[in-house]
Amino acid sequence: MSYTHLLVSVAVSPESHQLVARAVSIARPTNARITLITLAAEPEMYNQLAAPMLEDIRDVLQEETQQFLRELVEKAQYPVYDTVIATGELNEHILSMCRKQNIDLVICGNHNHSFFSRAACSAKSIVASSQVDVLLVPLGGK
Repeated sequence: MSYTHLLVSVAVSPESHQLVARAVSIARPTNARITLITLAAEPEMYNQLAAPMLEDIRDVLQEETQQFLRELVEKAQYPVYDTVIATGELNEHILSMCRKQNIDLVICGNHNHSFFSRAACSAKSIVASSQVDVLLVPLGGK
């Protein structure tokens, strides 16, 4: 089966390079589009006592995320159609983008390797509600 537009869910972590490489290997034979999506880190999660500095922290985290996406795009050795930094529920953004942008494959990483942790995997909601194919790529160790 060939795909025309792949959506790759990445995080600011070295494993994301694996996901992009997998997407490129799938996209290259048919010149499919690749879009990257990630969640913006919310500073409120880090320290509720730093309320006066939250906006500065938010800006720094946003810039770090943008820089990481630029690095992923540069190292992909394949044109990346778009990059998206989302806030809120990632699965909702993914499902919406699939509908609006004719995405036909979603690629997600999976750090969970035991049967029970797979049942609680964050990609579970995407797999359960997706109307398109979803590829879960195992990441990390055992």
